[in-house]
Amino acid sequence: MTSRPQKIRWGILGPGSIAKSFAGGVAQSRTGELVALGARNSGKPGLAETFPGARILDGYEALLADDGVDAVYISIPHPGHAEWAIKAAEAGKHVLCEKPLALTAFEADAMIHAARKAGTFLGEAFMYRLHPQTLKLVELIKSGVIGEVRMIKSSFGFAMPGFMPEHRLYANDLAGGGILDVGGYPVSMARLLAGAAVGQPFAEPDKVVGAAHLGQSGVDEWASALLQFADGIVAEVSCSISLNQDNVLRILGTKGQIEVPDFWFAGGNRDVGPGRIDLIRPDGSRETISVNETRHVYSFEVDGAGEAILAGRQEFAWPGMSWADSLGTLRALDKWRAAVGLEYEIEKPAKRVNTLSGRPLRTDGKAIAKRAIPGLPKPASVVALGFEDFRTFSSGSILLDAFFEAGGNLFDTGYVYGAGYTETLLGQWLRSRGVREQSVVIGKGAHSPLCYPDVIGKQLAQSLDRLQTDHVDIYFMHRDNPDVPVGEFVDAMDAEVKAGRIRGPFGGSNWTMERMDEAIAYAERTRKQKPGALSNNFSLAEMLEPIWAGCVTSSTDDWKAWLTTRQMPNFAWSSQGRGFFTDRAGRDKHDSEELVRVWYSEKNFGRRDRAIELANRLGKSPIHVALAYVLAQPFPSVPLIGPRTLDELEDSLRALDIKLSAEDVAWLDNGPERRRA
Repeated sequence: MTSRPQKIRWGILGPGSIAKSFAGGVAQSRTGELVALGARNSGKPGLAETFPGARILDGYEALLADDGVDAVYISIPHPGHAEWAIKAAEAGKHVLCEKPLALTAFEADAMIHAARKAGTFLGEAFMYRLHPQTLKLVELIKSGVIGEVRMIKSSFGFAMPGFMPEHRLYANDLAGGGILDVGGYPVSMARLLAGAAVGQPFAEPDKVVGAAHLGQSGVDEWASALLQFADGIVAEVSCSISLNQDNVLRILGTKGQIEVPDFWFAGGNRDVGPGRIDLIRPDGSRETISVNETRHVYSFEVDGAGEAILAGRQEFAWPGMSWADSLGTLRALDKWRAAVGLEYEIEKPAKRVNTLSGRPLRTDGKAIAKRAIPGLPKPASVVALGFEDFRTFSSGSILLDAFFEAGGNLFDTGYVYGAGYTETLLGQWLRSRGVREQSVVIGKGAHSPLCYPDVIGKQLAQSLDRLQTDHVDIYFMHRDNPDVPVGEFVDAMDAEVKAGRIRGPFGGSNWTMERMDEAIAYAERTRKQKPGALSNNFSLAEMLEPIWAGCVTSSTDDWKAWLTTRQMPNFAWSSQGRGFFTDRAGRDKHDSEELVRVWYSEKNFGRRDRAIELANRLGKSPIHVALAYVLAQPFPSVPLIGPRTLDELEDSLRALDIKLSAEDVAWLDNGPERRRA
């Protein structure tokens, strides 16, 4: 085993003015030394003089491949942060990334996922957070010197000489504008101070509202936002690239206020910030507190990262930006951007044609197996992906890419999901990635109150338009309407099969056994295509009451026998009990009304106990066992999963390693004999 270096050997990815400042910080740090610079134009004059002592390498890849580099500082424009941080983690390099960590919280989450898997450090370079002034400011808030904090006002705004379309701050393709470039400073500070006021490392706003002026290139040239926190604290934040602002942090309390000029430079510049804090008492008297710091302002983040790396930690210690802290700030910025309609062209399907790591989509994934489904002409993955939580292409494509690259090709959508956006997002992704023919698309329509036969064709036409395709592979009526003869629904779906707009099985979601039998009998009599699939709730835990009105569970013994006899495929929603097999549930836990109402019974808790017991023996989690149970049924059983992050997706896929026998399934379901000694 090689010994740990006495100092972290830093490489800078991308030269520039802020990279020069970082190099100055490394030179005055205790823990680091600058050894290399990766540049796209390594022959650019002056690099050796600007970065003395650093080997000038040709390209970013060369920097990541250099064995003499332990950690990489990423200082390129915002759109490259996620790609190169992920690649650096895959290369085993620790990463300190300039703010913003990524364009969105979804991108940052993917970067964190890569670092977590690689065991490497990842930190966001808000250098003000490690300066001693910040800790002093928090101490003053906690001391109560200004009483209870009521309002925080902060800005970071400056005026460029004029509109400069070639400059990164005005370039849409470089994610220009103030919100991402400097808006994170006042937002992250407000979250820090709101947290300090209640004794927490940081606080999350309950509400974010914003406004902005979008200029000629579509980026925000000046913008403001209000952040409202649960304890009544309100933060007013603003930023700009075309407007000078006073850039004073103001903290207003019940017994006075605090002012901090240019807090991100600690009242100084990119070299030295003395750390000045003005305390203003109710009578108007002022006291200036200074930490009298003389070290390079960037040296603190270098040492914060270096100390974490040398200690084997993967993220900054507080008050540095932890992963959760960075995600919280970016979520606030996401809401700010959404409020003002700021989506960059590079986030849209036409330009985001590769995965977040900058590579073309892989099509040879094997982690998720495929199976034949009766009536479906192509194989489908053993689990289906639902993705209702995403509202932009850039956010949803991260999960869709990962699922597909793992071998997943079955996608669950519905006419009413996200008011149609889920279908739109999937259609954009299928076209962008060119994988429609390899994919299996589930469509749903006729949700109540519009649950009528004549609605099916109309809604399917809209769905196909959103999906940018001429057919779905599987179709479900989303609800049933017992007041309508079942044959009319079968006729409507059969007509879509004959028109080529449904090219696989169709059936009902949340249909009863009796209506399915009646529909099948009608189709057999009239020589129409028979309903060949079901999408009802199915889980190791039996749903006691409908989660939503009109929902049907197929977890009962009668349903299991019917599904097995008919060999009817069931696409199971809420297949893991919506949290019942996690720590959110328990005989002594009654915080969740839904969990208690829908799942709490002694029979279900017995199943949960056995899932926990088996999971402990297998080195898995109870939710893995619950998912494996759904997969191991004696009829075609396809769970629908809805991960929101790459960690959640990867965790769900751990269930695929569990192979349950018929005996295992029976024991999990009914007990009571111990097994798997």
